[in-house]
Amino acid sequence: MFAQQIVNGVLLGATYALFALGFTLMFGVLRVVNLVYGFYFSAGAFMALGLTRGFGLPIWLALPLAAVGSGLVAVVIDALLLTRLRRVNAPELASLMVTLGAVLALYSAMTVALGPDIRRFPPQVLSGQAVELAGIRITDAQILILAVTAVLVGGLVALMRLSRLGLAIRAMAERPDAAGLMGIDTGRAAALVSFLSGSLAGAGGVLIGLNFNAIQPYMGEAMMLRGFVVIIVGGMGDIGGAVIAGLLLGVVEVLTAGYVASDLKEAVAFAILVIVLWTRPQGLFGRAQVRRA
Repeated sequence: MFAQQIVNGVLLGATYALFALGFTLMFGVLRVVNLVYGFYFSAGAFMALGLTRGFGLPIWLALPLAAVGSGLVAVVIDALLLTRLRRVNAPELASLMVTLGAVLALYSAMTVALGPDIRRFPPQVLSGQAVELAGIRITDAQILILAVTAVLVGGLVALMRLSRLGLAIRAMAERPDAAGLMGIDTGRAAALVSFLSGSLAGAGGVLIGLNFNAIQPYMGEAMMLRGFVVIIVGGMGDIGGAVIAGLLLGVVEVLTAGYVASDLKEAVAFAILVIVLWTRPQGLFGRAQVRRA
């Protein structure tokens, strides 16, 4: 029983890590707390639902298309709301307030258009079968979560570490003004970061929707708390830290639901967030920044 709970927690945490990867990438490079990020999560899930229900596409095709679609939505919203703020060097509070108003409007519009009811993927999307190894049961949805997360995390790390584009993004994260002076197209880099972040959020929404077989407009709102926990515990802007923190949060939530009470999952996530901010504000894997007068 305990081993099964650990496996379930790791697989759930993989989705949290995938969701938080885009969040930490966006914050680490663009220096904005984009609250619309949770909407990309919901949008990706609904796009995949529409592709599987309306067009009969298999999930292996619907998932990447939904991820790309949510990435394009992120690029459009970033261009409309945040590009101007970056040009005038607006404070971080400005982006926070703008995206707060935007996400409330977008959630409301989605609810009006699609309704508040929970939607479910067609039964034929996944077989529902499970693999049993040493008494541990793993479903098709969980195998898909693990495979997709591994591919996307590996691809993101390779992009950031082994390509000139990744080098440009890292330079922009360190010193955006200096990166522009060195010939880097910061506007293009910002659009790419928005696309990657939105795509990761959309893919996470599809995977969570498959895992729980439940999709509704505000599903991204609940994930935002977990996203904040993961990027703060893992260290702001740290990709490796976000992966580890996401896995840990998934395990803690599953163990809490299994051995204490399922209603306390959100409370545990919030408690972890507060404790880390009290004891190590830079995160478990982050480095403290030296402030100079």
